[in-house]
Formats: sequence, C-alpha cells, structure tokens
Amino acid sequence: MARRNLTLLTDLYELTMMQGYFKEKDANETVIFDAFYRSNPNNNGYSICAGLEQVIDYIKDLHFDQEDIDYLRSTGLFGEDFLEYLKQFHFSGDIYAIPEGTVVFPREPLVKVIAPIMEAQLVETALLNIINHQSLIATKTARVIYAAQGDGVMEFGLRRAQGPDAGIYGARAAMIAGCIGTSNVLPVRCLMCP
Repeated sequence: MARRNLTLLTDLYELTMMQGYFKEKDANETVIFDAFYRSNPNNNGYSICAGLEQVIDYIKDLHFDQEDIDYLRSTGLFGEDFLEYLKQFHFSGDIYAIPEGTVVFPREPLVKVIAPIMEAQLVETALLNIINHQSLIATKTARVIYAAQGDGVMEFGLRRAQGPDAGIYGARAAMIAGCIGTSNVLPVRCLMCP
C-alpha cells in the first residue's frame, strides 16, 4: 500500500489541546496513558489484541507536512508560534504494547504511551482507532475459528468492510486470529512483497 501521512487522523480537539499545552508551557511534561477496554461485549470471556503493526507505522511517520500546516492555519484556530512548532514535530516518547494475537482481558492495558503531554495527546485518537477496529475483527474471528472445531475458516469481509482500509486491516486481523486465508487479494499481495 502507498504510504500516507496520517498525522491529521485525529480529533480536532486533540490539536487544540496541544496548542493549549504549548501556550501554557506544559509541552514537555511527561504523561502516561493506557489504552484498555472496560468489559467484553456480550459478556464474552476474552478479546484478541491486533493492530500493533499499524500503530508502529503511524508513530514512525508522525509529522506535519506543509499542507497540514497550511490547512490548520486556514481554520483560524491556531497561532503562528504553534504552527511553527508543528513543522519540527516528531514523536519522542515510548510505547509499550501487548503482542498482536495475544488473548487480553478487560482493564488490561493493550497499549501504554509514555511521552510529553503534547505528543501523547496527538496520538490518542489514532491509536484507539487502529487498535479498537483490528482487535474487534480478531476477537470475532477467534470465536468463529473456535466454533469451526478445526475446520479451516476463510476471511471474506471485504464486501462489507467500511472502506478499503477496513477491508485490508480487517483481513489482516482475521489472519492474526487464525483464518487460513482471505478473499482480499491486496493484503495477500502486500504480505508477499519484499
């Protein structure tokens, strides 16, 4: 898949909060946040963690392009000093995570972020988006695999996925949880690329 800059894959308030920290000089205060869920849906006993590879790709490529800065400037919400700061922005914190495919339980941290408050604030929405979606698919797939009692299960979610990314990452999550194949040609091709 072509690389995309996903830095603006965030809620607007994450950026306005960052600016608030910047203006109050709290930008370098280190914080810790854990991503976890409170209870299993339908009183099920466990979930499967997935999405870590995409989280890593997202964090490694986290930066504001000039087009991003220009767009943020056009909103009239951000000061020039903050926009200038964003030109040099990169993630300097640490992220700890449960390995993909691991069985997880309620209130167990799936991802822990230790970073300056502005950096942690920015990545919150994207991390939840990536981990929640792929863990949901992996968890449902694990239950189907269990119900199949050893018969092979193929993933056919592309036709009903909510867009191309959901189809690709959903197929990936299903494979992590035990599917023997997928109908989706693109992720298979991508997995075979050097």
